[in-house]
Formats: sequence, structure tokens, C-alpha cells
Amino acid sequence: MSKTQTKTPSLIQAFIPIIVLIGLLALNVIFFGDTTLDGSNQIALLIAASVASVISLKLGVNWLKIRKKIVKTIGSAMPSILILLMIGALAGTWLISGVVPALIYYGLKVLHPSIFLFAAVVISGLVSLATGSSWSTIATIGVALLGIGAAMGINKPIIAGAIISGAYFGDKMSPLSDTTNLAPAMAGTDLFTHIRYMIITTGPTMIITLIIFLIIGFTQKTSSVSTDTEAVQTAIKSTFNLTPVLFLVPIILIVIIIKKVPPLPSLFIGTLLGAVFAVIFQPDLITQIAGGEFSYAKSSYISSIKAMYGDIRISTGDKVVDDLFHTTGMSGMLLTIWLILSAMTFGGVMESSGLLMRITKEIVKFAKSTGSLVASTAFTCIFFNITASDQYISIVVPGKMYASTFKKMDLKPEVLSRTLEDAGTVTSVLVPWNTGGATQARVLGVPTLDYLPYAFFNYLSPLMSILVAYLNIKIRRISDKKAEK
Repeated sequence: MSKTQTKTPSLIQAFIPIIVLIGLLALNVIFFGDTTLDGSNQIALLIAASVASVISLKLGVNWLKIRKKIVKTIGSAMPSILILLMIGALAGTWLISGVVPALIYYGLKVLHPSIFLFAAVVISGLVSLATGSSWSTIATIGVALLGIGAAMGINKPIIAGAIISGAYFGDKMSPLSDTTNLAPAMAGTDLFTHIRYMIITTGPTMIITLIIFLIIGFTQKTSSVSTDTEAVQTAIKSTFNLTPVLFLVPIILIVIIIKKVPPLPSLFIGTLLGAVFAVIFQPDLITQIAGGEFSYAKSSYISSIKAMYGDIRISTGDKVVDDLFHTTGMSGMLLTIWLILSAMTFGGVMESSGLLMRITKEIVKFAKSTGSLVASTAFTCIFFNITASDQYISIVVPGKMYASTFKKMDLKPEVLSRTLEDAGTVTSVLVPWNTGGATQARVLGVPTLDYLPYAFFNYLSPLMSILVAYLNIKIRRISDKKAEK
């Protein structure tokens, strides 16, 4: 049986699935409003993938090749999916143990509303810098900060934007981060050269972000906050046995991650610690969640397992607090996992037939100067975050594509690696169907498009990278013997 000759797709053919996807997503927003993640966006991605498959088959691509690429792409997302499930479980046990309530309770005592957003960026940034993981930071400290801010009466999307800005700053600059190691590997430079060089763009971006959140903090209305926070603290204290000892759980988790234990086992340990502390410190709550006249051992098992997989609602008598103390465990992550699987299917089809590469080849043609090359690279990273729906692909593929072009234009590899991080790593969380955007929206309970306007660091980063390149600020060239190594 002779092999079918594969044709090169035209630019119009390459754009058709993307146009279909954008059109369907727009209709979903109009018709489904804020419930698009319940299934309509997943279907839109699958329909667009079907359109891409038809085009691919017409180009002579074998279906088995398409299917193999889909499976491979989904396989690349499996670590994210497993981490997402574990985050769901961790949220449940950290709630019933009193860890998150304690963080909120004591946080309300020390954080003033005027500086809260500024502090949220700094705290998230420091924890993420120490752990190298924006996901772990947002799922733990981020959830607590969201609760504190919400209790103060601050808009949740703004709080989420502050948390995400700080967490992705730390992730981007941490030597423990996987993306921070991946970008220089793709570009051909070393880790610490890459990190030092990122300071040129990341420093000013972070300063601008902090100033913006300070301005927002000092201009927002907080007239009734003191009364509200006192009511929240009273409701928390009457429901949970609070003690600073509960802080050992997040501290131990942070130490474990710093010791370079991989995210999945780290989160699993954090989940088990939450369950153990729940049994020790919250006996009344354990009995209540179990919902029956059982022995304490049996109640402990039932409550811990239920917190890991299912819906937990803690009733305190205060509506604000009741809204905060609700988790859905692993089961609550299934819609997000469905979205990720659908997005990976679309990305796999687009990649298998060369439709994505056809579009990016057109982008490369615009790279005539240092500024335009960096802008083209940044745009390509964002394009892959939108179409391939994964931050790793948005770093790996453009890294491979542009490496030779950067070299031909006498640019050192750290210029490329910095651009990959400035545009690839941080913008993944701004796309609702990307693994980053879908995960953080589910973890924080704030839709991606709601927090997007306030994730200042994340969309200022690629703009700063492009600006610095066009202004030719400390652009390192291979021919420059005096360039800092």
C-alpha cells in the first residue's frame, strides 16, 4: 500500500480551524455567559479539532498519525492533570484541618486593606521564588490570600490578579522552576546567565505591577471593612480550633518543595498532612462531616477521604465565610480536566498536519531587526499558548524555531531564552483553555477573563521584553567580546 503524499497547507487552510474556534468561543460567551467552562468551550475546541482533522486528511495526513499526535500531546499534559487532581484533594484537607481558615484569621489581623494587594503580590512572589512553582503557591498561599482579601471586601478578580502576578514572577525567576530551566535549555545558554539577564525586563515589570496595586489599594473604598472582618474572624473562631501550630502544614510543604521533591508527591504529602492535622485539631468538624454515629476512627477516615474527592461545605452562620469555606476536591477538577483534554486534542491535530508551523513561518518573515525578532518570538509564544494550550509547548517550539535566526542576527542565546520566559511562561495563565488559565481559574474560583485585566505582571512582561529590544537596552551580541557572561 503506497503512502499518500502530504501537501503543504496554505495559510488560509491553517487559519480556518482557528477562525472556527474563535467564532464558537465568542458565541459561547454570548449564549452561556460565565458558565462556558461547564462544557460549551470544550465542545468548541473539539469541533475546531474536527475541522482541523478534515483539512489534515485532505492534505494527505494519515489519520493514525493525527491520532498518535493527539495521544502524545495529551500525554504531555498528564503531569498537569495529575497535579490538578492533587490540588483539589489538598484544598479539601487544608480546609477541614483549619489550615486555610487559620491563615485567613491571622492574616486579617496583620494585613491592612490599603496594602493588602501589594502584600499579596510580594508574599506570592516570595513563596513561588522559594518553591519554584506558581501552581503550588496559588493552590496553597494563594487560596488563603484570596479568602483574606474577600473577607476585607476586596474584589476577587483583583485579588486573583495580584496573587497570579506574584506567583508567576517567582516561578519565572526561581532556579527551581521547570520553565526557568527549560527556556535556557531550548535557547542554548545556562540557567544562571538566563536568570540574571531576565532581571533587565522582569525587574521594571514587577516594580510597575507593585505600584499599580499600591494605587488600587489606597484608592479603593474600605469604609465597612473593619466591621466585616471582625464578623468573619468571630465566625471562623467559633467553627474551628485555631492555633499557630496549623502553620506547620504549609511550612513543611514549602520546605519539601525547596528540597526539590517533585510537585506531585509534594502536594500528596501536603494533602496527607492536612488530613492528619484535621483529625488532631478539628474533632467536632470531623464528626460533623462524617454525618453519622460512627467511631472517631471511622469518622476520621470518612471525612478525610470525602475532603479529598468530594464537595465540602463548612457552615459557620456567616454567609461571607460560608462562601469561602467550600471545596469540591478532585471531583471539582473534572470539568477543567475535560477542558485540558479538549485543548490538547485541538493542539495535537493542528501540530500533526503542520497547520501551526505554517502560520509561524509567516511570522518569522517579519523578523528584520532585533526588536521585530523579539516581537515575533513573543507573538509566537502567545500564539502557541492560545492554540496548543500548554506553556511548555509555547517555550519548546518557538525555542527550536528561532534559535538559528537569533544566532544569524548576532544575538546571544540568553536574548532568546529571556523572550521565551517573558512571553511563554507568564501568558499561559491568561488563556481560559490553556492548562495554566484553566487550572488557576478553577483553583481560585475566579474565571480567567475576570482576573485577566488585573494580572498586570503577566501581560506587561512580553510588552517590556519587546520594548527593551526595540530600545536596544543591554542587548547581548555574540560579536561583543565585552558582553557580560
